[in-house]
Amino acid sequence: MRVEVVGIGAGDPDDITVRAVSVLGRADVVFLLDKADAAGELMALREDLAARYAPQARVVRGADPDRDRVSPGYTAAVDDWRARRADVCAEMLGELGEGETGAFLVWGDPSLYDSVIAVLEDVRSRGACFELGVVPGISSISALAARHRTTLNQVGGAVQITTGRRLAQGWPDGAEDVVVMLDARCAFLNFPDAEIRWGAYVGMPGEILIAGRVSEVGADIQRARERAREANGWIMDSYLMRKPAR
Repeated sequence: MRVEVVGIGAGDPDDITVRAVSVLGRADVVFLLDKADAAGELMALREDLAARYAPQARVVRGADPDRDRVSPGYTAAVDDWRARRADVCAEMLGELGEGETGAFLVWGDPSLYDSVIAVLEDVRSRGACFELGVVPGISSISALAARHRTTLNQVGGAVQITTGRRLAQGWPDGAEDVVVMLDARCAFLNFPDAEIRWGAYVGMPGEILIAGRVSEVGADIQRARERAREANGWIMDSYLMRKPAR
């Protein structure tokens, strides 16, 4: 048996790679982890990709467990969530027959703030026997830079990818440019002199892009984010911040 973790891009169905299409075309099973509160658009896009590029495959669904988002023990909460995710994935893999190939569809790139690779390694550590492959995808970060027609780093400079939780503790040492994901509390407002390039739903029909100095556009981003989340019930956003020129 073989299991492929397939990056499907940030949201634009045209951003799926030729390699991903090839792998899906050989898959016997497509596995979909569905969240109970998942947005319809996200579920529909994955279903469309499965129907378009893996029409021969059986679709197996599993209920993605909820993560404790209020516990002060963040790492312990994530570990518990991943363990329960592994339980679900192990059960789903029972639908994969000997000699068959299964594929998990992962937003963006599987290596960037996604747990499916680690979860499947957990399943293997429990005794499940399958080969594991990973197909890279176009990340939301790559898509964000492209939409803003910019680069992630400056000449000879360092860029750091981090989370809003960490950015709230201060600007990363040694980094001139910072890419931030998972920032529900708008930590960018702590850096009014920085330049920001923000995007939400990048590559999707409802895409929103805002750029400028944080002191000038930070409040606009915060309002746009709140309105979009209220209207859609969900939001996926990221941003690039650059230190002001000296």
